[in-house]
Amino acid sequence: MRDSYIASYDTHHVDSIEILPGVRASNDRCLILDDGPTVIMGDLHIGYEKALEGEGIYLPRVNTDSIRSSMNRIICRHEPKRIVLLGDIKHDFARPPYECRLEVTKIIRMLTDAAEVIVIKGNHDNFLQNILSDLGMQVLDHVDISGFRLEHGHADSGVRPVIIGHEHPSVRISGAMSGSVKLQCFLYSKESGVLVIPPFSPFSSGNDLSEESFMSDACKKADMDKAQVYGVSEIGMMRLGPLGELRDTEI
Repeated sequence: MRDSYIASYDTHHVDSIEILPGVRASNDRCLILDDGPTVIMGDLHIGYEKALEGEGIYLPRVNTDSIRSSMNRIICRHEPKRIVLLGDIKHDFARPPYECRLEVTKIIRMLTDAAEVIVIKGNHDNFLQNILSDLGMQVLDHVDISGFRLEHGHADSGVRPVIIGHEHPSVRISGAMSGSVKLQCFLYSKESGVLVIPPFSPFSSGNDLSEESFMSDACKKADMDKAQVYGVSEIGMMRLGPLGELRDTEI
């Protein structure tokens, strides 16, 4: 088993990694396709704090502000022609309150001022069409761009190659001295044609794939142990190797 797993990596900051020709994983937690270019991000979960208040949990209202700042940085850095929101734009399954509708509208308007925006429906996006109808937009189940099927991932169209969200993927790897660190990540299975992006919401700690099982049918059907893992970290993007090897690493 490998100890001090993180210590073996170069600490030189890498903003993005080319996963395959024309497709880059960005440390901004989005995927960049050369076609356009196109920026893909998903799992924003707008309205997360408001939804938790119903359960008696109160958090500072920072999710939307953080998302807006990150999106502005991405737009300035990549100057996309097209932006795809890959589902779970909102968090609450129920009819969104006015505050959530307003937050979603502000985000979408900011993006449409910069690029063409395509919105894919996620499993949390009940009533999202009601919000976007006021903006003259249609929520789609999927879109095909540059040879890829783009869909949220809670349902599997069976089309490959596919780019999905939904999983909130992360891995836990051992630290340089002791303990471990949890990193959000991109996953790419070349054999199965499945590419998974991390959540864009800062509140999404991630589904720890070092221990937990997959949620999406696309990943359940694939041999994801062979999938390459690309970690998002404070020191930049990190190539972490096959998921199966990380799962075998002693924590």
